Amino acid sequence: MLHQLNQERIVFAIAVVLFVIFSVTLNGFWQPSNLLSLVQNVSILGILGIGMALAIIGRGIDLSMVSTMGMSVAWMLTLYNNGMPISLAFLLALGFAALVGIVNGILIAYVEIPAIFATLAMGIVVYGFGKSILVPIDAVYIDDVSGWLFLLGSGRVLDVPMPVIVFAVIGLLAYLFLRYLKPGRFIYGMGDNPLTARITGIPTRPMMVVQYVLISVIALIAGIVMATAVSGMNTRVALSTMVYDVILVVVLGGIGLSGGKGGIRNVVVGTLLIGILLNGMTIMNLTYTMQNILKSVILLAAIVVDTLLNPRDEQTAQHGDI
Repeated sequence: MLHQLNQERIVFAIAVVLFVIFSVTLNGFWQPSNLLSLVQNVSILGILGIGMALAIIGRGIDLSMVSTMGMSVAWMLTLYNNGMPISLAFLLALGFAALVGIVNGILIAYVEIPAIFATLAMGIVVYGFGKSILVPIDAVYIDDVSGWLFLLGSGRVLDVPMPVIVFAVIGLLAYLFLRYLKPGRFIYGMGDNPLTARITGIPTRPMMVVQYVLISVIALIAGIVMATAVSGMNTRVALSTMVYDVILVVVLGGIGLSGGKGGIRNVVVGTLLIGILLNGMTIMNLTYTMQNILKSVILLAAIVVDTLLNPRDEQTAQHGDI
């Protein structure tokens, strides 16, 4: 009976119900300014969720993506404020993010360190290296927002905020990548059964490197959207619980932790629910600690549901990546 349940539809229905309840009961929730803030925050969380989905579908995880996002974008803004052209600053930040992804992929694929430990350690390394070498201050603000890149967070197209458009474009590209391109199908195969994927000729180790490079690049894009929406980047975001919000979005949306299951639509649904929930809790003036407790309980419940709907097979348990 449980296997016949559709987690995606249940989560979407809950999101709709919460939206209606908050609209009726919370002062200010229905205000255009609040809905705009909700949409922007949801978009950033959703972009990061797409990156995390690529990791989990391939039977991995990336706990370094928020650190990569924060430090690469803060470095880019620092270079730009010091007079470097925005295009060159972006390319350097892109190279830094890609390098983090390559190292993550090598540690996981070739050194065979479980993804959860490799990316956790890499997140700490990225933050420490960034703070000591690249960006010595906590927050970097944009002095001049005339560059083309700053439209990603603050621009509009037909009155639709650019963060929403960027989220939609990244989601569409990720959907096409996973569904129609060989590397995307390889990621599903690796997540479903890594040993079988290797036997059938899928280059699993190089694909893991590609997988984590893509995740880091997506994290960079999310960071640019965030920074250009608020005219700055606080590097201490790397120390926040944001990465767990991203995991919550993915798991709650219905992407199985056992790998090889789910898609971008699950990320959209999970993002919608968590965005509404976080916005509602903020309006209710719940403390940061209470919000974290509620999110932790929801994440735990989502993992339990995922275990029931997508039971781990013996090979998954032995793999130990997550």
